[in-house]
Amino acid sequence: MTQNSSGKRISTPSLCFEEPLWSAGITYIAGLDEAGRGAWAGPVYAAAVILPADPIIQQYLQGVRDSKQMTPSQRSHWADQIKKHALTFAVCHASHQEINRLGILPATRLAMLRALEKLDPRPQHLLLDYLLLPSCDLPQTSLVKGDQLSLSIAAASVLAKTARDRFMVSMDDKFNGYGFAHHKGYGTSQHRRILTERGLTAIHRRCFAPMKFMLAK
Repeated sequence: MTQNSSGKRISTPSLCFEEPLWSAGITYIAGLDEAGRGAWAGPVYAAAVILPADPIIQQYLQGVRDSKQMTPSQRSHWADQIKKHALTFAVCHASHQEINRLGILPATRLAMLRALEKLDPRPQHLLLDYLLLPSCDLPQTSLVKGDQLSLSIAAASVLAKTARDRFMVSMDDKFNGYGFAHHKGYGTSQHRRILTERGLTAIHRRCFAPMKFMLAK
């Protein structure tokens, strides 16, 4: 654990899950995480990252944390470093239409599977934050608060978050006045107020309970 400038304690992810696998000859370990699962609008993004099987990677990525514990500028900086030092990475998404059709959990898994398919080399083991991928035949380890424990998962968290935030900022111009550049589609008080005044956009997740309630009214 470390502290940020405000004195708040933040978790420092390590290689404590990767290193035993490396020692067992499992070289390609993919960390996976998502961004936007709980949002009310827009796609859900997922990233998969395979780091080099060398403990020195911890030094190169020493500032990488759970993306929720980082500022936007920190995420942007470390996303560039992750892309520079990762063995391979991929970022994919599932659209709001797919979320409405499939539900958020299947859509999240779909985004993760899409990211996995783009990795080269193919991973031998997966480290995931909380979820498992039942349709994937690779060995998997699901970790509670994995983005605070595993550097590979934390790296995926940063890439997924920066990619999704960039997309939601682009939606701010398309849907002027909805504040997507600020709340990124999450259910903030600002977002609630705007929805009450303006109604839903095309990218809102109509399968979510707050959206269903608004449509019913």
